[in-house]
Amino acid sequence: MSRTLTVPVPIRDRERTLRGGGSARRWLVVASFLGPGLVVLGALVVYPIVYTVVRSFFDKSGTAFVGWQNYVTMFTNDTTFTAIRNNLMWVVVAPVTVTIIGLIFAVLVDKLGWKTAFRLIVFMPMAISMLAAGVIFRGMFQESPQLGVVNAAIVGVQSLFGEQSSYPGAKPRDGAGLAAESGIIATAEPVAPGSVQNFPLTGIRQSALPEDAADARTAAEPGGTEISGTVFLDVIRGGGGTDGEIEAGKKGLAGVRVDAVAEDGSIHGYATTGAGGAFTIEGLDAGEQYRVALPAANFDAGAQGVSWLSASFINVVVILAYVWIWAGFAMVMIASGLSAMDRSLQEAARTDGANEWQVFTRITAPLLAPVLVVVFVTLIINVLKIFDLVYVIPPGASKPAANVIAVEMWTVSFGGGSNQGLGSALAILLLVLVLPSMIINVRRFREERSR
Repeated sequence: MSRTLTVPVPIRDRERTLRGGGSARRWLVVASFLGPGLVVLGALVVYPIVYTVVRSFFDKSGTAFVGWQNYVTMFTNDTTFTAIRNNLMWVVVAPVTVTIIGLIFAVLVDKLGWKTAFRLIVFMPMAISMLAAGVIFRGMFQESPQLGVVNAAIVGVQSLFGEQSSYPGAKPRDGAGLAAESGIIATAEPVAPGSVQNFPLTGIRQSALPEDAADARTAAEPGGTEISGTVFLDVIRGGGGTDGEIEAGKKGLAGVRVDAVAEDGSIHGYATTGAGGAFTIEGLDAGEQYRVALPAANFDAGAQGVSWLSASFINVVVILAYVWIWAGFAMVMIASGLSAMDRSLQEAARTDGANEWQVFTRITAPLLAPVLVVVFVTLIINVLKIFDLVYVIPPGASKPAANVIAVEMWTVSFGGGSNQGLGSALAILLLVLVLPSMIINVRRFREERSR
């Protein structure tokens, strides 16, 4: 009977075979998981970048190859230069300001019992879209105090601590013997003491009158060294009345300064109208004549606030809106690093006699340095591609002054320029500016993971 001889396979060869099959299966599993993600990443990231680089070397129609012409145009165009300059200003100002405010909030609020509520309030703007935040700030900083809350507050404070005219736009009634020059309303001819000089005015809106404005009344008869009269609105609501006459329904203008001006231009006396608009200037020289004048300050428009949305201040407003939104992000990130800090080092420093400022500068801040770098670099990446706030907040006349690279890229490509070759060059410039910060952030994350 014959026997079959079986040759055993060596153990090393068997392990090598199993390992080879396992490696293939492992790569198959990895490919099945990473494959869809890589396809999506290539379609949405790699392909657009490559296409944008290629497109930047063609003209606006995409048919003629122009080489580096779009890049030359980009750096010689005034609007692009303004955009690059504004982006540099954003990088210098916004991340530093947000990081400092976030650090201050995180450190100070950590000592409060209601810190959770405070953090929620500060972080709440992050829940608002940049577009909505831009609309909010554009409304807040409107120049008209009737529309913008900021200028309304400024005008309110100015009216408390300074004089403000209540009768803007006033002008003399024709035929009343009055003349207006440089905002001053005065008698056309000199007036002797002992005379009555009335000032019938028009051009003042009824809504500009105080709610308690009284009807105009005739002034008392002047003495030999006095000039009296009435300053009143020579209009009756609904019409009627006789021009230049003090009648029922015509309102007296209270609080108006009246000067007696000598021939040499010096003021020899003045008075302020009371209820009903009546005034009496006393202490005048009976032998002289005076022009009675209402200074222009009585009729100025008064405090109107600041033109925040003008080209001079628009960048301040836009950066302020950005700080309002992102301060909560910086605070929460820094607070998380603060909560993970070893507090025994701070207590030891206090025990050794260090004050709170020394504890903060020599213990807290150095320990928070990794978190601060991450927050700062993240904000730099964010401000380099800022778009929404700059597009929404500035009005049309101020848009060139607030222009940034992302807005310029959109305007050139889709906002009327229709030059996607130049727009692609601007996009590549923005990518080049953002890449260093992204690389720094990735390296920081890797260093943190390796610890």
